[in-house]
Amino acid sequence: MPFTLAQFVTWLIVGLLGGSAAGMVVKRQRKGFGTAVNLAIGAAGAIIGGVAFRIFSLFEGLDAISVSLRDLLSAFLGSLLVLGIVWIWQRYGRLG
Repeated sequence: MPFTLAQFVTWLIVGLLGGSAAGMVVKRQRKGFGTAVNLAIGAAGAIIGGVAFRIFSLFEGLDAISVSLRDLLSAFLGSLLVLGIVWIWQRYGRLG
């Protein structure tokens, strides 16, 4: 299943929202990790989440909206996944 440039740009834009939301949830503060880090987390999370949702055909019916609920949900969950990986890396990656 090929990805279009429009889907990629949508994932990035929606990822900014998802990264901010994930930062607020994890940090329990309104600013999250700060604008730049929220943007980076959101962009990475949106791409990872978008690809994962497409590969596993999750919530295909939500694609009817141009910026779909599926995109928002995948960006948020992908951002949480990125934060989990960073946390594991920081916690266990420095043991050596």
